[in-house]
Amino acid sequence: MKNLPQINFGVIGGTGVYGFDGLEVVDTIFPETPWGKPSDEIMITRFKDGGKELFTAFLPRHGRGHFLLPTEVPGKANMAALKMLGVEDVLAFSSVGSLKEELKPNHFVIPDQIIDRTRHRQETYFGDGVVGHVSFGDPFCGAMSGILEEALKKTSIPWHKGETAVCMEGPPFSTRAESRLYRSWGAGIINMTVLPEAKLARELEICYQMVMMVTDYDSWRESEGSVTVDDVMKVVKKNKEYADVLLLEVLKMMTQLSPLKAEEKNAVRFAIMTAPEKRNPETVKKLATVLPGYFS
Repeated sequence: MKNLPQINFGVIGGTGVYGFDGLEVVDTIFPETPWGKPSDEIMITRFKDGGKELFTAFLPRHGRGHFLLPTEVPGKANMAALKMLGVEDVLAFSSVGSLKEELKPNHFVIPDQIIDRTRHRQETYFGDGVVGHVSFGDPFCGAMSGILEEALKKTSIPWHKGETAVCMEGPPFSTRAESRLYRSWGAGIINMTVLPEAKLARELEICYQMVMMVTDYDSWRESEGSVTVDDVMKVVKKNKEYADVLLLEVLKMMTQLSPLKAEEKNAVRFAIMTAPEKRNPETVKKLATVLPGYFS
């Protein structure tokens, strides 16, 4: 990769979030990783506050113009590209459906758990001769979650925390039966992209937290029609305005705290099970680009 400033912080944009207002773009890069290219060009931005500056890597998950289905998002290339740029902490944005009455459209949610309902995702860097099992009991980064809470308190954005997110395969939205089932499980929101993103971030020892932006009530309300793209896009514009405000507050804090201290940054320390002499050299070579401390 070309010479770039030190980049510790990464931002991933979801539906309707293909860039952020008010950030100075200093470079763009479209890197090649051992798992291919990311969703789109990564913008390197500079933020200044109180005499300090923070460089951030921004990646649009679905590509600018939204041309990638959730299942088509090259998750391994996306997270690897950010890691290869030096990113240690990631804040991700995603549009979601609500499974609870109190989680209303234009509300933001900080989830703390995930239920996996995906079926066709490439969700690990391990395999092909190297076996690894990282801890994933708490799928989000507590340090980043704390930053988000403090940032949200400084805004007028209505928000909630401590919710469980269902990640479904898509691309169709839920049936009414599925939506009712997820509500019976106690889940609060549903989306299509938090996985494998959160799992891959953990395997690369990245501190990762998603903020979920409610756009609709999924399909559980019997008195209403089931969710449509038209419903979602009517709410996305306001959510994007909120996202701009929130990111500004987060960046102000990150100029003082980046990189964060988080236990997730040691996730691979005891995860590798394959004996060194049994490891596939080609897999080791790929892993060495993103986990050089464990593979060489």
